[in-house]
Parts: sequence; structure tokens; C-alpha cells
Amino acid sequence: MKGIILAGGHGTRLHPITRGVSKQLLPVYDKPMIYYPLSVLMLAGVRDILIISTPADLPQFRRLLGDGSDLGVRFSYAEQTEPRGLAEALIIGAGHIGDDPVALALGDNVFHGPRFSQILRSRLPHTEGCLLFGYPVQDPERYGVGEADEHGRLVSIEEKPRRPRSNRAITGLYLYDNDVVAIARDLVPSARGELEITDVNLEYLRRGKAELVDLGRGFAWLDTGTHDSLLAASQYIQTIERRQGVRVACVEEVALRMGFIDPDQCHRLGAALSTSGYGRYVMDVAEAVRSERQKSPV
Repeated sequence: MKGIILAGGHGTRLHPITRGVSKQLLPVYDKPMIYYPLSVLMLAGVRDILIISTPADLPQFRRLLGDGSDLGVRFSYAEQTEPRGLAEALIIGAGHIGDDPVALALGDNVFHGPRFSQILRSRLPHTEGCLLFGYPVQDPERYGVGEADEHGRLVSIEEKPRRPRSNRAITGLYLYDNDVVAIARDLVPSARGELEITDVNLEYLRRGKAELVDLGRGFAWLDTGTHDSLLAASQYIQTIERRQGVRVACVEEVALRMGFIDPDQCHRLGAALSTSGYGRYVMDVAEAVRSERQKSPV
């Protein structure tokens, strides 16, 4: 499966702080925002990832992420010159997707919860149609909302409904089979002139090939598109990390535990950041994993 992270747009709801930097490069507590969707794709086992952003912002993403080889993955980059809808990412990324299924992640969504990586890895090899993830919210009228039957089959999608049939907001992570490229290319722009991801999902719904996974209680899905939600996400991550002594969305640790890199490489990545607590954490993780493997060689 290929991965795409859409990190475009102008971030106008976060002005003035996004007038000089991409929203997806802003910090969510102790790391760049894009690390969070990136870690989700890596935990799912996706190693070939396309980053889509504006022409002005792409050089900053290249500087931050490079070609991915340090993490045992491959990053490539593509431009979205204007924000013409989430579904345009699937057209821009058509060459990257090739004949494979694809996981599309929005660059400003934060996911954190138990067994999420196991859910993703168990479902990815069997992607047929589209797989969406629903999260219960108190104000579903603000979101695209999915309604599913008892088997998880999607039965309706409504965009910002006045009278929602469900309280399950559709989150910014979408898994599609390879038909999605043709579906996206056949879309007609909406009244606001954009190619809507909801229209992609509705086509899969019409084909009877759409499923909604309920993330449920004990899970956190955070949008970081406003000043208040960005602060709330940072405070949530700070609380989790301080109480549990872990780093959420530490891409070096994810690469190590997924087997993309070995402890020596992980330690080198941490050493390059050793003046920060983040870098020291990466080195500690590398040493702990090395010790575990020496005790229990495979």
C-alpha cells in the first residue's frame, strides 16, 4: 500500500502564525504536526509516502524529512498549487499510487489510542473499496458524518447535516483500493469549486464497498485547525507524555519498533538531536531495544 499525506492549504484559520510557515510544520507540543499522521502511516506498515504541499512550503518539508532513508522509508514530494479539495490529492498522487491501494492522511489530524496500529495492519492487506474511521463527537453537525449498520457497512454519509443520523464524524484517514484514482478523476467540482473527498466516499457507498470503523471510547482524534484546537492537542500530548514517560508519534521510535531501522541507526538519529529531550529519548529507546534484543535474540 502507498501512502499520501496532504499538507497543503493556506491555514487561514490560524493566521497570523501560518502566514510564514505551513500549518503542518507548526508544533503539536514537542514535534512538528506532520509527525502525527506520518507515524500513523508508518505504524500501518506503509513505507512509500508522498507529501503534497504548496510550492512555497515543500522545501521546508524536504528539509525536515529528507528522502526518508534515515527512517527506512521513502518520501517523495508533489505540489498542490492551490487548495482545490482533498480529493485532488488522489489525482496529484496517481503516479505515486500506481496499481496499489492507498492510505490518504490529512496532515493536521492527530490520532492516539490503544491498538490502533494493530487495527490498521490487520485491515490494510484486505482493503477492498474504502475504509473510513468514525469518531464520536458532541457536535456532529460540524463534520462529515457516517452512519453504519451493525456489521460496520456504511449506509449513509452526510456533510454537516442539520439533523445528524449519527454522531460519528469521519476522520482524516482514508484507505482506498486502486479504483479511487479513476473515481477522483471523474469528480465534478462542488459549488465551492473543490473536488470533495465526501463525493469519493459517496461513490464507494453507492457501490456497496464502504466500511466505517468506529474508533470509540478510549481513543483521541484531534483536529488542529484552529488556535484553540491546536493548543488543546498540544496539552493532550503533553499530559500523555509526562504521565506515561513515552513520546507520542516519535517517528524514530516507530521506525525502530516496526523493523525499518536497527537500534544503531535509531541511536544515531537521536544523537543528532541530543541537546533536546526528544533526542535523548530516542537514544534511550534505542539502547533499551538493543538490550531487549541481546537478552532475547531472534
